[in-house]
Amino acid sequence: MTTNKVAAKTPGSLNITDKANISEYSKAAIIAINLGTDSAANVFRHLKEDEIEQLIIEISRIKSVSPEVSGQVVEEFYQMCLAQKYITEGGMQFAKDVLEKAFGTQNAANLLAKVTSGLKVKAFDFIKKIEPQYLLGFLQNEHAQTVAVILSYANIEQAAHIIALLPKDMQLDVIERMATLDSISPEIIKDIEKSLEKKLSSVYLDGFMEAGGIKNVAEILNHVDRSTEKFISEELSKRNKELAEEIRKRMFVFEDIVTLEDYDIQRIVTEVDIKDLMIALKGSNSDTQEAIYANMSSRLRDIIKEDIKYLKGIRVSDVNEAQQRIVDIIRKLEENGDIVIQRGGADYVLN
Repeated sequence: MTTNKVAAKTPGSLNITDKANISEYSKAAIIAINLGTDSAANVFRHLKEDEIEQLIIEISRIKSVSPEVSGQVVEEFYQMCLAQKYITEGGMQFAKDVLEKAFGTQNAANLLAKVTSGLKVKAFDFIKKIEPQYLLGFLQNEHAQTVAVILSYANIEQAAHIIALLPKDMQLDVIERMATLDSISPEIIKDIEKSLEKKLSSVYLDGFMEAGGIKNVAEILNHVDRSTEKFISEELSKRNKELAEEIRKRMFVFEDIVTLEDYDIQRIVTEVDIKDLMIALKGSNSDTQEAIYANMSSRLRDIIKEDIKYLKGIRVSDVNEAQQRIVDIIRKLEENGDIVIQRGGADYVLN
């Protein structure tokens, strides 16, 4: 028996005696087994082919399940169903209040984390196969909120292309709305999809959908051409300075230095404060460290490596602040045309 008590006595078979380390597919298989053939078959009708295939494989692998594990998995499933029901009917705060009363604060928090993670399913997969110019034809006459929702599900390059082609005033509306999207109710998603159904395709949806957000907008703006990005950033700052700043901070992060050319990194090293650089490097990954060390003199590299050893009591916030100051310098260098940041598969240099 393995340390996690999920043992295989024959190749591919499982004897499950401990719930702690079994996979989500194993849990789903146990639920299906408990449901029985007829009920499980009804559930399968709502699953994708690859999900059904994986589930059948998992069911076939399970040789035995202890009554304790079976009961625990069913109870967890029941609690997650309750949580999803409460979220759908009353929203997150209502679900939190009810679940805390029923299961306690910590258990409620864990349960909500699992449920919301499971409910955040990407929708509108069909639009990812559509050429941006063709999709633009269907979106340019839609309300900005509708466009924001749809583009939140597009791939980054596709969304960036469409954003760049939208009228200037619409660009701002769409970006601002995308950045402030969070969880969208199934009803709204279904309404939007229904309006597109006649034009493009239809998608069966269930549960809450993950959409938009600042990170998504930052990734998109990283892929638009520089003039579009600059226009959106400047104009959005006039409308919502705090939001624009949050987006800007996430557009080019310190670790993205590895994507720059060597001569650009060498220029950056000469511009930044050495103390900031040491603190930033102390909290960065090995790839970033190697890229920067490779573009400085051996003497400076040796000094920094030696000094970093004696940096003590550095907080994560100190590292983040130092990295952000360096990123600010990088963006200033780009704005002045001194370095080039690659965007959307092509290089754009600011005048």
